Amino acid sequence: MDEQMIAQLSSWGPIIILVVFFYFLLYRPQKQAQKKREEMLGRLKTGDAVVTLGGMHGTIMLLDEKTVTLRAAEGVDIVFERSAISAVLTREEE
Repeated sequence: MDEQMIAQLSSWGPIIILVVFFYFLLYRPQKQAQKKREEMLGRLKTGDAVVTLGGMHGTIMLLDEKTVTLRAAEGVDIVFERSAISAVLTREEE
């Protein structure tokens, strides 16, 4: 290799390192979190206690592909988009 080629390769080094850095520290964890969320939304079932993105707590009464009907209190049923569910609560969290 001649000196000019080595100089060109060394100028690309920091750019390659930045691309790898962004992939492993930003893009990949975001994709993993998105996959985990999609799995959680796919496992929803009637009777689950959930929290919406807006902070509303309720129990799932009805489910379909796009919407979820939550019971927030006795006689208070609210329809949300399925994607509005933030978390499923466990028995200890309720």
